[in-house]
Amino acid sequence: MLRYQREDAVRFWNSKKGEELSPGQKVRRIQLFDITHRKKDGSRMTSEAGEIMEKLKDKKAEYEAIASTDSSVNLEDIDNRIITEVLGPERYGQVRFQGSGVNLT
Repeated sequence: MLRYQREDAVRFWNSKKGEELSPGQKVRRIQLFDITHRKKDGSRMTSEAGEIMEKLKDKKAEYEAIASTDSSVNLEDIDNRIITEVLGPERYGQVRFQGSGVNLT
C-alpha cells in the first residue's frame, strides 16, 4: 500500500462512516459504489451518480421484497445481480470494481 493510500484508509476508518463498519465486516458492492461516489462533504460527485444510486436502491428493495416471500433467492448474490442490471455487464478492457489480482484481459 502506498503512503497516500494508507493515509486515506486511516482517515476513512477514523471517520464517522468508517466507524459504522465494524472491523472484518464485508463491504457490499452497492455500499462500495455509494462510498466511492461521494464528495468529502457527503454530496454526490455527479447527478448521474445520484441517479444510478437511486436505481440501485430501488432494485435492492425490489429484490429484498422478492426474497422475503421466495426462499430460493440467494441474498448473497443480489448485489452482483443488481450492479449488472443497472450498470450493464462488464466489457473487455473495463474493470468496474478492482480487487487483488485483477487484470484487464
